[in-house]
Amino acid sequence: MFARIVRHGSALFPPSSSRRAVLAILVACGVATWALAAPQDETSRGRSRPNIVFILADDIGYGDFGCYGATKIKTPNIDRLAAEGRRFTDAHSPSAVCTPTRYALMTGEYAWRKPGTGILPGTAALIIEPGRLTVPALLKRAGYTTGVVGKWHLGLGATAPTDYNGVIKPGPLEIGFDYAWLLPATGDRTPCVWIENHRVVGLDPADPISLDYSIERGHPLSYVNGIPRIGRQIGGKAALWKDDEIADVLTGKAVAFIEKHKDRPFFLYFATHDIHVPRVPHARFRGTSQAGVRGDVVQEFDWSVGEVLKVLDRLGLADNTLVMVTSDNGGVLDTNGPDHVNSGTVETNNGHMHNGPLRGNKGSPYEGGTRVPFVARWPGHVKPGTSDALICHVDLLATAAAITGQTLPEEAGPDSFNILPALLGDPRDRPCRDHLVEHGNRLALRLGTWKYIPAAAPKAKRGKRAGEDGELYDLATDLGETTNLAAQHPERVKQMAALLQRIRSEGRSRP
Repeated sequence: MFARIVRHGSALFPPSSSRRAVLAILVACGVATWALAAPQDETSRGRSRPNIVFILADDIGYGDFGCYGATKIKTPNIDRLAAEGRRFTDAHSPSAVCTPTRYALMTGEYAWRKPGTGILPGTAALIIEPGRLTVPALLKRAGYTTGVVGKWHLGLGATAPTDYNGVIKPGPLEIGFDYAWLLPATGDRTPCVWIENHRVVGLDPADPISLDYSIERGHPLSYVNGIPRIGRQIGGKAALWKDDEIADVLTGKAVAFIEKHKDRPFFLYFATHDIHVPRVPHARFRGTSQAGVRGDVVQEFDWSVGEVLKVLDRLGLADNTLVMVTSDNGGVLDTNGPDHVNSGTVETNNGHMHNGPLRGNKGSPYEGGTRVPFVARWPGHVKPGTSDALICHVDLLATAAAITGQTLPEEAGPDSFNILPALLGDPRDRPCRDHLVEHGNRLALRLGTWKYIPAAAPKAKRGKRAGEDGELYDLATDLGETTNLAAQHPERVKQMAALLQRIRSEGRSRP
């Protein structure tokens, strides 16, 4: 079992000199039976466990919501959720890009531990092995009906390239979901079709789908619906989605899932296409923000959240539903592609700071790569307010186990921590995480408020340059990561580098 280093005051103590501190944290976060007692007792007169709705945006940054400081984009539904629930200021995606985040969210394992979990093409096979304990599989054990609606991007089928012309499996249904309505990869990757459970929706057998990923986005053959994609799609014309209707279709399917399963506990993983490129908002949202088309699709995302909140209210489910809203990685403008009309530009962004005060963007090892907005509401259980607790989407598996009173097997979720105490805001709460590995184009380590980024791999035939001993920041006083303190704190750099190496080599990090 991985034994964590605990920060105490200004010093770093190894586990052998801090057994009592480690034990206290394990009691608070590893078992959390006290945290489970109140929700179970209070809901025993009705349902014993809450519905869970996890809404994952795509490429929304730390500064994109009103409750996180945005002024040129309006997000009244998310702001309402934050006011009624808990807003986290130090929440992180497991990776600074999409596929690895989704893998870690489902499995409780950092994606960088497993080869083949980088950003996938639309032809990739499923990268989560059937039979593995995942969030939906764990919740099914507790009697939940489980559904995924939206962007998948975890591969489909047993072997690559995926055959989209018949039964497509394994997929979400083979790793724990009861129902799936999918956008297979991303909006800018082929195929541009919907999948329901195991089949493409509306596919004409006389017009089969084939994909050519040697075709790059911007090539004349890459256009589908007049928009350049990654990879050429041949066939499947009757099954093509309409880009300006994606948000409406996905939101409608999410609402329908809730309506259908309102009489028993359910888990809905609602992974929106917004605000990934191509950004093609419905006409009723286009031009509504002061931050160009990128701002418009953030407001479209807020509408989707609002529709989910409305159906929960209408069906009387709000009080017994844990709703979480967050993003798969930090924000990015995407101004370098061939499709500025459907991505936006620096000029149309109008000075909006999509990652707020943070340094870096999607893909970066800096905070702008993985620090994301995260709001949670469960009336009567989640304490309203703001939390600076360090949490991560990889923690969903262990937290779901705690919510449902299950013991996570030793081999499952090797990097997943139970963050239910942080969600509930219990006054006895201790940090559920004292460390986190941030995954950008380099791995970085958070330890309390300290952030260590190893030096980039040296290039041949060049002299040593500033920063090649690594970077160290104290985020408590330097959230924007502007002042590298590595030279002033060589021992701290050495200790954090050793801890990062230990986490990598041991294959697990949860207690």
